[in-house]
Amino acid sequence: MSRVILLWSGGKDAMLALCHARQAGHQVMALATFAPPEPRFLAHPLPLVRRQAEALGLPHLLVTIEAPFEQSYETELSRLQQEWNLDGVVTGDIDSVGGAPNWIRERCQPLGLTVHTPLWQQSRQALLADLLARGIVAHLSCVDTRVLAPEWTGRTLDAATLAELQQLAAIQGFDACGEQGEYHTMVTDGPGFAAPLRLDGWLVARQDHLAYLAEPQG
Repeated sequence: MSRVILLWSGGKDAMLALCHARQAGHQVMALATFAPPEPRFLAHPLPLVRRQAEALGLPHLLVTIEAPFEQSYETELSRLQQEWNLDGVVTGDIDSVGGAPNWIRERCQPLGLTVHTPLWQQSRQALLADLLARGIVAHLSCVDTRVLAPEWTGRTLDAATLAELQQLAAIQGFDACGEQGEYHTMVTDGPGFAAPLRLDGWLVARQDHLAYLAEPQG
């Protein structure tokens, strides 16, 4: 059994990768989110990410990275490798972005860490069907309004929503899994959750061409 950390955004792909990693027999030691100093993620709010980790019963590691990023990532991955006695890293990456090499694979290679990408280049239809079959509940936390209308923000990725999304993707030619930034998700329930998370009171906010879920204040 290999000891791994899982790179965690809180989205559907990270959750699906967690399911696959455990099914493959890996021991997931912690969820790690790499972020700049004082991060503010529109698509993946950190307070919700921390609640996910608590619900899953796993430590959440917020790992600060700074320029030069190649060196910073490798330094922090090496530190985690030593602290957690790691054999590898798991990611929810589905495909390369803009044809670029896989960033984490490139950073882990000098360290001798194995990178597991269980979703890599799988059929989008199969991945979305797998999401439903495993009972993963995800919501669109951020959409690119140049691709999807703002009203998609907050929708649950249930069977009806996924069917509509896949139909639009086929017509418009975008990635049905949102791998090119068309949309992002946050998971509120799934295998291993002690209890579902609630999104009571969250509002839809806008910034440039993005519509996103904003946590209620106060």
